[in-house]
Amino acid sequence: MQFKELGLSETVLSALAAKGYTEATPIQAQSIPALLEGRDLLGIAQTGTGKTAAFMLPSIDRLVKSGRRAQPRGTRMLVLAPTRELAAQIAESARNYSAGTGLRIATIFGGTSIHKNKTDLARGVDILVATPGRLVDLLDQCYAILLGIEILVLDEADQMLDLGFIHALKRIVRELPAKRQSLFFSATMPKSIRELASQFIHEPVEVKVTPVATTAERVEQYVTYVNQQEKQALLTMKLKELDIDRALVFTRTKHGADRVVRLLAGNGIASNAIHGNKSQPQRERALGEFRAGKVKILVATDIAARGIDVSGVSHVFNFELPNVPEQYVHRIGRTARAGNDGIALSFCADDERPYLRDIERLTRQKLTVAPLPEDFLAEAAKLTKSRVAVQPSRSEQAGRQGREMQRDGRRPGQPQRQRREGGGEGRPRDDRPRGEQPRRHEGPRPEAAAGEPRPRRFDAPQGEGRGDAPRNYARPKRKWQAKPAGGGQRRQGR
Repeated sequence: MQFKELGLSETVLSALAAKGYTEATPIQAQSIPALLEGRDLLGIAQTGTGKTAAFMLPSIDRLVKSGRRAQPRGTRMLVLAPTRELAAQIAESARNYSAGTGLRIATIFGGTSIHKNKTDLARGVDILVATPGRLVDLLDQCYAILLGIEILVLDEADQMLDLGFIHALKRIVRELPAKRQSLFFSATMPKSIRELASQFIHEPVEVKVTPVATTAERVEQYVTYVNQQEKQALLTMKLKELDIDRALVFTRTKHGADRVVRLLAGNGIASNAIHGNKSQPQRERALGEFRAGKVKILVATDIAARGIDVSGVSHVFNFELPNVPEQYVHRIGRTARAGNDGIALSFCADDERPYLRDIERLTRQKLTVAPLPEDFLAEAAKLTKSRVAVQPSRSEQAGRQGREMQRDGRRPGQPQRQRREGGGEGRPRDDRPRGEQPRRHEGPRPEAAAGEPRPRRFDAPQGEGRGDAPRNYARPKRKWQAKPAGGGQRRQGR
């Protein structure tokens, strides 16, 4: 179905035509007419199905047709997203779809200038795209006023729940007017998500498109069984031998992503990492270089990958299998955008086989087994293991030092105690093997002669044999004398 058949205004249709969009996706064809009527909507759809345009196009149409503009310190439409990347992507789409309308669009999320956020809100915003955490901060400071909200959109609601944003969402919704249009989108719809949706939307139209297995069916999926310590060598070989336009490499942890980047750099392969520990400028630079083709390999965690909408991704590598099977579908869907095909290769260690079974049960298909190359061991031994590649990151070093300090009972800044060979702490007595070192006492401890007084601990050594001059170590006596004219007494010592 074409967009011109859905009832959109000429202004919106002109913006779409300028971008070359004419055909609507299934979720757009089902959602746009209902949203133009002002209905609430519950959408079950994955990323890559066109759901951003499904809620943004009719919302822009409604805002433009009303003839109003945002008043100072006012906001008309609020879109909540779980991650910075997804929020930035939604805002960019909104700017493209609203070209020539004069609507003000602003983003609010962590890692950016809060002063700019306050300035944007003070001027008034027609479409505000935000992450819950930063928006709650501005609400608490009384800079965000949401009483004029006409449209509320919750995108990737399942991810928001996973990230613990439930209390922030409830805090935000308390500030909204009761009379509003609410849109709720989620990739999955378990009971907990449906209960959450019932708190925000009223008598919604439910739209469900693209079952979870459909995206997976468009991707050639392979799995290679490999030991955990051999995954890096396999990844390096695959990146060198395959014809790759752009590739995404997924890890389960942030430190794991940094480690993969360092190891690839040690073998001459340029890549960038994107995860929650990176600053906003670092994340934007990594994503920008990936989009521009300057760097063809992007290593990411699952949460950071939400919102990465880059065309031309030919391969997805699951360096570590996800422990949540739905995340696997989200990962490989990055290479099957807008109906395109792609290749996904997963590395499976022995302890990850249960994850693989869950993935195959969800996608309802068996992954094709790709065996290790015949010369894998020989080629893996040739790979450079440079100092740069194995050097831990600063955060890893800090974590390791913290664990050592906790184990040794040291405080920050206190030097580490040297350990003796064979256990215990302290300085070794000499460099000989432990069995050949002399004992601390070769004979019995000498005893004092009968009747001889036992030396006290603080007696000072005396005698000509040590070159010491005889001294009187007795404490000097102090006496009081009458003080000269002026009164009082003074204490006099030696």
